[in-house]
Amino acid sequence: MRADREFVYGASAGLAGDLLLGDPRRGHPVAAFGRAAGAVEHVLWRDHRGWGALHTAVCAGGAAGAAALLARGVRGRGRASVALIAAATWAVVGGTSLGREARAIGGALAAGDVDVARERLPHLCGRDPQALDEQQIARAVVESVAENTSDAVVGALVWGALAGVPGLVGFRAVNTLDAMVGHKSPRYRRFGWASARLDDVAGWPGARLTAGLAVLAGGNARGAVRAWRADAKKHPSPNAGPVEAAFAGALGVRLGGTLSYGGRVEHRPVLNSGGRPVEFGDIERAVRLSRRVGWLTLATCAAGRLTGHALRARRAGEGRG
Repeated sequence: MRADREFVYGASAGLAGDLLLGDPRRGHPVAAFGRAAGAVEHVLWRDHRGWGALHTAVCAGGAAGAAALLARGVRGRGRASVALIAAATWAVVGGTSLGREARAIGGALAAGDVDVARERLPHLCGRDPQALDEQQIARAVVESVAENTSDAVVGALVWGALAGVPGLVGFRAVNTLDAMVGHKSPRYRRFGWASARLDDVAGWPGARLTAGLAVLAGGNARGAVRAWRADAKKHPSPNAGPVEAAFAGALGVRLGGTLSYGGRVEHRPVLNSGGRPVEFGDIERAVRLSRRVGWLTLATCAAGRLTGHALRARRAGEGRG
């Protein structure tokens, strides 16, 4: 079986597995990686960028290297290769669990139970839930759905299409490290610098594809393009900016504003300032848009792999001629 077809079959099966099963409550491979990375951090931590870069190289490089060895072991064995790609895809994407958490918070807000919504919010993002009212919680959920569509689904599939199983695993390892040490707390301002910068680089193509597909799938292409062009660069994150702005325009809502993380208050620019405030019903709309973007990403990546193979075969034929 050709490698491009192995990716298409495997990634499709893995994404379907995520849709049907979601993430396991215990024993998730990403959680195991997180524990291993925490153990490495315990040994290597110094308030220094160089030691942080070593931590990133050991953890992300080790994960990608192990994945490369597994992929090499099944090379040329069609069914085994498809199974490995499917398992890796299921392990690294998290669209279904993202949607479940978002909908649980939306359901609590719809029932008027803000306390339950605040209790569940930390499962989705790192903001201080006690500092948020109902509307701010809904806005935080929509922003998290948008950003995590890129991080937990699209980016992984893009790197899987580019580099196979090592790409899938390596991207999720980098993204997980960024979540663990890539924030600007006193402990990680220097140590987490390398992880944060590598995550910016790795997330660049997936973020742009996410924003582009949100334009196509969101139902308000003109609004999504306008918000993306006008507001993406205002966001402090080079990758979250295009995604959140495109989602805001596609959904017709206003995102951004004052945020609180771990006692630290940030005043971020407003995205799609002409939109209306987020309501709890917009959470379901954001989840549906996220799911459409995920499946469109799979189709895009599959088409890219198949087209790439066809072009290489054509060039090889011309060379022989």
